[in-house]
Amino acid sequence: MNGLRALCLSLVLLPLGVAAQTLRLVADPWPPFTDQTLLNNGVASDLVSSALGRAGYATEYAQAPWERAVRGLQRSDYDVLINAWYTEERASFGYFSQPYLINRIRLLRRKGSAIQFEQLSDLYIQRIAVVRGYAYSAEFNGDPLLYKIGVGNFTSAARMLHAKRVELTLEDEFVARFHFARELSGIRDELEFLPQPLSENGLHILIRRSHPDHQQIAEAFDRAIVAMRADGSYAAILQRHGL
Repeated sequence: MNGLRALCLSLVLLPLGVAAQTLRLVADPWPPFTDQTLLNNGVASDLVSSALGRAGYATEYAQAPWERAVRGLQRSDYDVLINAWYTEERASFGYFSQPYLINRIRLLRRKGSAIQFEQLSDLYIQRIAVVRGYAYSAEFNGDPLLYKIGVGNFTSAARMLHAKRVELTLEDEFVARFHFARELSGIRDELEFLPQPLSENGLHILIRRSHPDHQQIAEAFDRAIVAMRADGSYAAILQRHGL
């Protein structure tokens, strides 16, 4: 009888319907936000897994190139893509949480370049290296007059810029600075940010719509992030990642 009472009590204390669920998280390597070589797989992964854990979900993390991660979510290989910017196309197969981080996207040029940016038409004559599949902004992604050259990752784009194969590239400011402090340290003093950011994008988790609890997961995650901001645990995670 005591054992039965303890079992019933444990079920009451756990969030209804989520106690036994393990969510399969996926992200592309995007340091300092997501990367298996970093503390707790990066700051975004740390925030997401902590918030989902607080909401009552167990998690497991996998890493894949961006396009493969998106296809995996669509095929139900994964449950949650943890580092997604909003697009209507992604919303057709995934359910977005509220943003839990903000990414400031900035253009980069070679030092000494006269390129300026105030509006997209200023960029029409420039070759711009972009990471395939990234949603930099709806206007940028949808403008057919921009000369965009697809690459696999930002480090490739930065090296193309340095080698004068393109005139511009772009990336989240924290991501770019992370790479400039590491594998791009040899060229960082020869590249610079343009003053005006292209956009500021909210970073969301994207839950596959084929998951029966997709809306419940997003709402539980959002509540947990609000609570973490209030109790200081959100700020503590940023601090331990140096942000």
